[in-house]
This record gives sequence, C-alpha cells and structure tokens, in this order.
Amino acid sequence: MVAVVLIFFPLLASLALAFIKNNSTAKKVALAFSLLECGITGYMFSLLSRPNVSELLSFSMPWIYSMGINFNVVIDGISGLLVLLTNILVPLIILSSFKAEYKNPNAFYSLILFMQMALVGVFVAQDGFLFYIFWELALIPIYFICLLWGGNDRARITFKFFVYTLVGSLFMLVALILLYQNTGPLYSFNINALYKAGQSLSTKAQSFVFLSFFLAFAIKMPVFPFHTWQPDTYTTAPTQGTMLLSGIMLKMGTYGLIRWLIPIVPLGVAQWGQTAIVISIIGIVYASCIAIVQKDLKRLIAYSSIAHVGLIAAGTLAFNTQGVEGALIQMFSHGVNVTALFFIVDIIALRTGTREIPSLGGIRNSAPVFSVLFLIVLMGSIALPLTNGFVGEFLLLNGIYQYSAWLAFTAGLSVILGAVYMLRCYQNTMLGETNNLTSAFADVDRTEKAVLIPLVILVIYFGIYPKPLLEIIEPAVQNLINSVHLTVIP
Repeated sequence: MVAVVLIFFPLLASLALAFIKNNSTAKKVALAFSLLECGITGYMFSLLSRPNVSELLSFSMPWIYSMGINFNVVIDGISGLLVLLTNILVPLIILSSFKAEYKNPNAFYSLILFMQMALVGVFVAQDGFLFYIFWELALIPIYFICLLWGGNDRARITFKFFVYTLVGSLFMLVALILLYQNTGPLYSFNINALYKAGQSLSTKAQSFVFLSFFLAFAIKMPVFPFHTWQPDTYTTAPTQGTMLLSGIMLKMGTYGLIRWLIPIVPLGVAQWGQTAIVISIIGIVYASCIAIVQKDLKRLIAYSSIAHVGLIAAGTLAFNTQGVEGALIQMFSHGVNVTALFFIVDIIALRTGTREIPSLGGIRNSAPVFSVLFLIVLMGSIALPLTNGFVGEFLLLNGIYQYSAWLAFTAGLSVILGAVYMLRCYQNTMLGETNNLTSAFADVDRTEKAVLIPLVILVIYFGIYPKPLLEIIEPAVQNLINSVHLTVIP
C-alpha cells in the first residue's frame, strides 16, 4: 500500500492546490505536501532493507479486466532508488522557487505535484499499459510548465519537445501492443507476461521491439542523435522546469532500459546493443566538446547532462552487475548534482542579469559561501573521489570495460572533458577580478542555503559512504541480471 500512497498523495495535493489563489499560500502548501511525501518516502526506504515486507511495497488489483490490465505497482531496490530521488528533489525544487513570482502560482505548483505523481507511477508500474499511461501523464505538466512560464520562443521550442517525445512514445506503444498480442491465450500487460512474450519472439521481432523501445527511451534521456530538443528546452524552461526535466524526468528513459527494454528482448539487445552503446559514447564525446565552447551557463550544463546520460546508457547496455549498479547510482548522483547546478545558474542570472560566462568573474570575492557550495557540487559533477559522482562513474566505466576495453577508454574521456569545461566555467565565473556585474554579488541567503546545503550534503555523504544505496539496489539488480542471462544461456 505504500506504493499506492506515494502515487496518489501528490495527486490529491495537486488537486487541492488548484483552489488556492494566494501566491504565498500556494508556495507554502506545495512545500508542505512535498515534504510529507518525502517523509513517506523515508519510511519506504527503511522498508527496503527489511525482510518480508513485500506486501507493504506492492499492490495489485484488476483495472480493465477484459484486457488483462491491472493496477499493479511494486517498489524494489531499482524503483525505490528513483522514487527516493524524485521525492527528495521535488521539495527542494519547490523551495528554490520561493523568491520567484509566477503568474497563477497555484497552477504552477499543482503541475509540479501532478508531475511528481506521474514520475513515481512510471518508476513503480509493473503493468505495461499502466507504465505507458504514467509515461504520457508525465509529459503533460512539464509541457505546460515550459509553455506558460518559459522564456523567449517557448512556444516553438516546447512544441518541438512535445512532438519528439510523443513520436517516441508512439513507437513504444506499438511495441507494447505487439508484446501483448504474444501473451495469449490469457492476454495480459503484466510485466512478467511481457518478459516471457518478448523472450519468445524471434531475433528479428525482438530487434523491432528493441528499436521501438530504445527510440522512446533515447529521446527522453536524451542520447545522440536524438538530443536536439534538449538544449533549447532546458534553456527556455523556467528554472524549476529545467530541474524537473534534468534531475528526474530524463531518468525515465534510463530506468526504462533497465526495467523494460533489456529483460523483454535480450536477443534484440545482443543484436543491437553494441550499436546503441557506440551511439551513447559518441554522444558523450560530442556533447562534452560542445559544452567546452558554450558561453551560456545554462546551455553548458544542458550539454554536460547529455554527456553524463550517454555514460549511464552505455553502462546499462553493457548489462553486467557493475554497469547496471553504476547506472542506478549515477542516476541518483546526476539528479542531485544537475539540480544544484541549474539552481546555481539561476542564482547567478538573478544577481547579475546574465548567464554569459565572459561577462562574469570574481564572484568568489563577493560571495565566498556561494563559491564554496558551487565548487563542491562541481567536484561531484566531474567525479572527484569522495564525491557522489565518483562512485557511479567508477562502476560504469568498470562495467563498460568488462564489455569492451576500447569502448571504456573512449567513454572515459568524459572524465577529462568534463573536468575541462566545468573547471573553466568555475574559473571564468568565480575567480579573477570582479566587474560591474559581480562587484555587488550578494552571498547566498537563508532560502538558497536551504536548497543548496542538503544537495551538497548528499554529494559528500554518498561519495564517502555509498553503502546504503548499494545495499538497496544490489539484490534487485542481481535478480534481474540472472533472470535475463538464463533466457539467453539456458
């Protein structure tokens, strides 16, 4: 029942917020609801480490009985980690908006909580039809957040984002219907039934399903060459929309690879997996090189996100214990780090009126606390040892190395290139002499500290002591890998 509560509590909160018109009240109520959801998630996380509590973390009931569709949700180590990430970040994302003034704030915060509901649903759904419904529901609120509260040219950019993701989703729907048709005579969208149906298909049919699913997930992440919607959308969206997109929503795609794509069509992965890994690694190098020459802070972080996600996708598709565990840890770490980075960019833009790196400099002289917090998050982003980014990247590169030493070497360029563009960014914005824009740069205030300090703590804590996360995900990952390997090698 915990899974059901985690889905429907933010939905009820979203509906309640629709009736609150006062700006200040809407913010506080949204934050209160999101903190309660976070508290429930803490209880969920504690249950994952206990034996014999599966009945508390799962729920199933018939929904459309005649079609074999059930409201079937389960929280295990894989889904639990991403539910934890979602429900930690949403309160901080809401809090980060407290200094902003949005028109129709009740609608703005209602959409954020509605999106939280859909994201949790994606991560816990164990029915293919239910997964697809939540997948599409997550697109609706972020579309309106970007369209109504975005920046210049938001209509064109948001429409491109919507069309890209919708097209990918339609390919996934076709693949789900094909799998469903092969679950007879008792047709079902249950995930285990879809696993069996997919694994029973010929290599050619599995290849079609693989390409259909991969297209949907690759667009959502996004990976090269399906990334063209991302930089403009991240740049144009309001800061909170960018945080939701980069910190949480793109994890839908990487999660889909682990939970749905690989177990359903292992022969399709064997046929096309190397191609997908190569594409992902090309994206790492391509996006990193583009990030190096960026002058807009927000676009730089957007391209760095493509590089990080490319590494996660490559490690996942290598499909060994280290690769999948590294992907999950890095999903969590990337969500924390990129949310903090986009908030830091927002603070700089609000203080100076620009995101252009050449126009900045010397901020450390005026805001030493802010510069230290930025440096810690940056070190996590470039995977410095004893930060959260190091744990995931080490496991990912280890997993890719087991697949191919040459691919691991090429993917490892992300560490060097990431250090180049992030350290240059820090040097050109924080160090040096102040100028007219930065001489009066105010240090972080209480609200900004309340957002950044928890994120910085997560960067350091899980860099030094990742054991709590690894203990939660390891049994689920091992079970998944073993079950897939048994289908390929009887």
